[in-house]
This record gives sequence, C-alpha cells and structure tokens, in this order.
Amino acid sequence: MIYSKEVEEMCTVAQGVNHGCAPIPEEAKWVKAKEVKDISGLTHGIGWCAPQQGACKLSLNVKDGIIEEALVETIGCSGMTHSAAMASEILIGKTLLEALNTDLVCDAINTAMRELFLQIVYGRTQSAFSEGGLMIGAGLEDLGKGLISQTGTLYGTKVKGTRYLQLTEGYITKMYLDKDDQVCGYEFVHMGKFMDAIKKGVPADEALKSVTGTYGRTKAEDGAVKSIDPRKE
Repeated sequence: MIYSKEVEEMCTVAQGVNHGCAPIPEEAKWVKAKEVKDISGLTHGIGWCAPQQGACKLSLNVKDGIIEEALVETIGCSGMTHSAAMASEILIGKTLLEALNTDLVCDAINTAMRELFLQIVYGRTQSAFSEGGLMIGAGLEDLGKGLISQTGTLYGTKVKGTRYLQLTEGYITKMYLDKDDQVCGYEFVHMGKFMDAIKKGVPADEALKSVTGTYGRTKAEDGAVKSIDPRKE
C-alpha cells in the first residue's frame, strides 16, 4: 500500500463507532451481506437500450450468490431475440458480480442486469420474505401454460382507430364491434397451446378450434354487430 507524504505524517485516530452493514431481507431471513455468496433471491427487472428501440424483462433466481435460473424476454429490434439466446447461456452459473461485469450482448439486457443487481443487493427481491426462497423453475411461472411470453401488441391511427393484434390471451383473430363501431369483444388463439397440440399430432384444424376463445361481447344478442380481422380490415 502506498501512502502520500501528508497521510504518513498524520497521527492515528482510533475508530470508535462501527456497527457494520445493515441487514437486508433475504428469503425470510435478515442477512448482513458482506460477500457475494451472502446474496440470495428471485426478482424481475426491466432494461432498455440507448436508442430506446427495445426493452428486456429479465428474471433471475439467485442462490448463495450464484445465478441458478434466468428468464430473458425481449421486445423491440430483431437482433434482441438472438442476444437473449446468448444471454440465457452466459448468465447461468455466474456470480452476481460476474454477471454485472459481463457483456450480455444487448444493451437492454445489460441494463436489466444492472437494475436487478440493485434490487437484489439491497434486499428488494420478490422473494425477500418467502421462507427458503423460490425453487429453481419458478421463473417459468411468469409464462403460464404454453411457455410463451405475455405480450401486448396494439396499434391505432386517428383516422381508423385501434387494432388489437395480441393480448395476454393470445393472437387476436377477430375484433367485435357494437352499433357505435366501438370494440366490445375479441377472438383469440393461444399460440403456445396451439403449438403444443400440433406437436402431439393433433390435426391443425382441430388444434386451432380447441385453443380458440373469445372475450367480451361477441354475439349478436349481446350487442356485437360485426367482426373484423384486425390485420386486414
């Protein structure tokens, strides 16, 4: 250790008060985190790229400082999905500190990692007060049946109004309008369940019918006057 001349000539003053670090909540325990291995928890966070043309939702399950599970979801530019594929391999098995200082390919994913790091090391995880934390695999629960991201894609213009393209329920195939041409319901296809059925050998027409549903007022007796294809009409 090299000290400046000014410091070398100072007299020594003993340190008095030193309470150490404050405890943070981790998986239903209060932990004084002094090393990376002291950190555990599951949490989610959002990151964005510099030109703000895309975003990433990152979910991490950390046990004893090691990332045991990662869910990477992206929306925006076309290259982000490939970046997410690489990041899902890169993150696993790394300590939080390693992951924070690793190039995760996409700026949005790097930003999400930064935001999650802050949550985790300050004890603001989703599992802060869950005894024992959450099992490895809990990250998939965000996706639900069909293991597909919950995304919304809506489009609108002043001259023609709104178009529902995709909602939580799935891919929108029809929009139902009432007598005032206002949206009163929609028809959807759950793409995750549809692909699961196809993989099991169910004929496409039968599979499509089984995973098609509606929401809202879609019948004439309920006030639905007409339906439109949001991608064509």
